[in-house]
Amino acid sequence: MGILNRISTLVRANINDLISKSEDPEKILNQLILDMKEQLIQAKKQVAVAIADEKRLKKQLENEVEKSREWEKKAMMAVRAGRDDLAKEALTRKTEHDSLAEEYQVQWEQQKAAADQLRNSLRQLNKKIEEASRKKNLLIARKKRAEAQKTIQNTMSGMNDTSAFDAFDRMEGKITQMEAEAEASAELAGELAGDDLSAQFQELEADHGGDEALAALKAKMGMTEEAEETQFEFEEEEEEAEETVSARRGTWDSDEG
Repeated sequence: MGILNRISTLVRANINDLISKSEDPEKILNQLILDMKEQLIQAKKQVAVAIADEKRLKKQLENEVEKSREWEKKAMMAVRAGRDDLAKEALTRKTEHDSLAEEYQVQWEQQKAAADQLRNSLRQLNKKIEEASRKKNLLIARKKRAEAQKTIQNTMSGMNDTSAFDAFDRMEGKITQMEAEAEASAELAGELAGDDLSAQFQELEADHGGDEALAALKAKMGMTEEAEETQFEFEEEEEEAEETVSARRGTWDSDEG
């Protein structure tokens, strides 16, 4: 557990150091994950050493148990051979190995419990680092979204300034003026460089087109040339009749007088 505590202390120290430098949040988060993974590698090495010690103690325990059995077999052999003296010495050796086996048993059990605890702690640490990595990605995504929103807001704030739009209006007016000047130049050039006779014929065609349009309109209204002449004759007859009536009235007035 001391190993993991040291790792936690180092990580906290790195966090405080990075934050005190006021660096970019994304850079801080990436560096923290790198530090955590580096400390995890070191923790794995230390836990591997603890597990190796546990396995070594277990092997020594098994070795002492095996030697105790061998000396017990030798003591039995000596008893069968009638050598009780050798049997006693063999039993003494067996007792020594039994004593060592008991000590190794205690040490092995303690080391095994510590190694198992370190394994669990290491798994928890690895799980927390994976969670931190996922959270780091979320935090970086939030940071980038906040930056994008800030950029958009700054852009929108800048668009509230009408100077840019005023510039567009001025450019539009300038381009319109350029187009008018170009059209006027082209028209003037055509007048100066064109054939006068051709121009006269163009005017004649334009007038003829107007006459045709007027004739079409009159035809649509039922006012042909023949109708116009009849109308003119009728108007002349009416004028003559009025003159005749006026003359007769003058005669009647003279007679009465």
